[in-house]
Amino acid sequence: MKYYSRHFVKPGDLNPAQRLFGGQLLAWIDEEAAIFAGCQMGTPIVVTKLMSEIDFVSSAFCGDVVEFGFEVVDIGRTSLTIRCEVRNKQTRALILQVERIVFVALDAEGNPTPHKKAGMTLEEAHQATQRELELREQRMAS
Repeated sequence: MKYYSRHFVKPGDLNPAQRLFGGQLLAWIDEEAAIFAGCQMGTPIVVTKLMSEIDFVSSAFCGDVVEFGFEVVDIGRTSLTIRCEVRNKQTRALILQVERIVFVALDAEGNPTPHKKAGMTLEEAHQATQRELELREQRMAS
């Protein structure tokens, strides 16, 4: 699993027990996962369809840095399913797991629409992502 982004846990993110408020973490996950899914699907217009059981494994505290890991686990014609882990950046302790988050690509009218990885296998999608990253790095280097 690759970890894509990070957040500082700040005082306003805490619950009465002085731990990271679960609702705040879920909001961060929904936003970060949507960005990841949109990048994978080739469109910024995606909506969350489903989030499976959420497993809070441990807590985060004020001052911690949490990082978000995502991987594609299934590809549909108009949807993409990803898996998410959140961990403490410093200790690498797992904070939360979500086995399935399903996003759907929408067209300009708000209807489900095929995305650029529709019809690909997981391996083909992974290879396409690697090629995109390599091309981006080459453009940045020149």
